[in-house]
Amino acid sequence: MRATIPRQEKRPASDRPFLVGLSILGGTYVALIVAMVLADLAFTSPRHVGHALSSPEIRFAVRLSLISSTVTAVLSLLVAVPLGYLLARCRFPGKALVDAVVDIPIVLPPLVIGLSLLILFQLKVGGSSLESWLTRMGFPVTYQVPAVILAQFAVSAAFAVRTMRVSFEQINPRSEQVALTLGCTRAQAFWRVSLPEARRGVITAATLAWARALGEFGPILVFAGATRHRTEVLSTSVFLELSVGSIESAVAVSLLMIAAAVIVLGTVRLYGSDTTFTSSHPR
Repeated sequence: MRATIPRQEKRPASDRPFLVGLSILGGTYVALIVAMVLADLAFTSPRHVGHALSSPEIRFAVRLSLISSTVTAVLSLLVAVPLGYLLARCRFPGKALVDAVVDIPIVLPPLVIGLSLLILFQLKVGGSSLESWLTRMGFPVTYQVPAVILAQFAVSAAFAVRTMRVSFEQINPRSEQVALTLGCTRAQAFWRVSLPEARRGVITAATLAWARALGEFGPILVFAGATRHRTEVLSTSVFLELSVGSIESAVAVSLLMIAAAVIVLGTVRLYGSDTTFTSSHPR
């Protein structure tokens, strides 16, 4: 009889080279972000930050940024909650078109959004523009504080809508259907079941909208301008300080915005949902 030679089992290749390659490629981007933050910290000092905060212009920009970003976040939620719910739960004519329109502020260059807002308010219809009509009513918008909020809202609301849609899609509709079978109307089921279950998504949408509004620059510069003590926010403060050669003050203001971003990210991680901005489509 022929002797049988035991077959040697082939060992699987090590995953280490693959994981190392992924770590190197992904780690370069992480290292770039960390390097930028460390460079800002190394360039400035607490004295520069204190000097920036002592400036009346910077203090006004901080105050206006906080107020406008908060108002923008509230307005974004007023739009994002109902629109996100409709896109997640309902079928209606033109749903795909509405879904695409919501993405427009996300994919458009920021300067184009600001220019479009400016044209909208200056476009004459029937011999008078919207801005002229609002001015006669005592509520001017262009190059005023309302323009800052509207420019922030035009972009931030899109991110909030996407976040709320994904949040509602991740909620099992069975609880809402049970509430309907027990005699609740659709509105009662929404307020008593769906919205409470989506509360973490609401927190995430609000914080993301707030952070996006805080960092908005292009639309504000075009539609609201960067006038000291009137429409200056933190993002335009960086631009103005750079334009006069005050790099230290610009970096100090940038650090304030970085600190605000870290606080927002921490809030989302602790109290928000696991889903941040995600583009979703009908299933």
